[in-house]
Amino acid sequence: MSITGGTTTARVMFRANDDVPVDIPRVPAREAAERELSKPMYHENDPNLVERGLDRFWEWLGGIFDAAAGAAPGGPLGLVVIVLIVIALVAALWWRLGTPHRTLTTGDALFDDRPRSAAQHRETAESHAAAGRWSQAVQERMRAIVRSLEERALLDPRPGRTADEAAADAGRPLPAHADALRAAARTFDDVTYGGRTADQQAYLRLRDLDADLERAKPQLSTTAQGAAE
Repeated sequence: MSITGGTTTARVMFRANDDVPVDIPRVPAREAAERELSKPMYHENDPNLVERGLDRFWEWLGGIFDAAAGAAPGGPLGLVVIVLIVIALVAALWWRLGTPHRTLTTGDALFDDRPRSAAQHRETAESHAAAGRWSQAVQERMRAIVRSLEERALLDPRPGRTADEAAADAGRPLPAHADALRAAARTFDDVTYGGRTADQQAYLRLRDLDADLERAKPQLSTTAQGAAE
């Protein structure tokens, strides 16, 4: 190759690449690419924050199931069998115990935020009983019993009192009815908090107890007897 020819070739290559940089340093090239890719036109179809969060959640949940399937005997099929057994046990317990529910708004308190007289509770209880709503009738009759004892000053009115507390307190001035009061409180708790369903006999027992307590005379304590003497 002649010197003249070599020089000509070099000139041609230089002219062909005259407007294109031969080499760009790494850092400026990366920064330029980042600036280009940060333009909104490249992110119009990107998932939003909620979609990204859901994707992460499903990935996490899938990882848990994969780990459980690997640890369960029989692999994925064994895991499915275990899940079905757990569901069957939960369904059996639900059927046996009933649906748990609460009808009061003040925790375990016997009364709600609407104070009513014993007569009003009795009237409501009888209305429920006439309609065959024995669970509601039991609740209202127990409230009538406790309210009546408060109206007779055998119990001090106490906000937040539970049926068990009321039965224990009322059993002291009325010891002959202490067992019946505790049984009534248990019935109230089973219906109100245990998801049990009351029947007519349960309501009639509380109604008879209410009538007996109306006629019962309280037993004075030793202190009260001494003061009276």
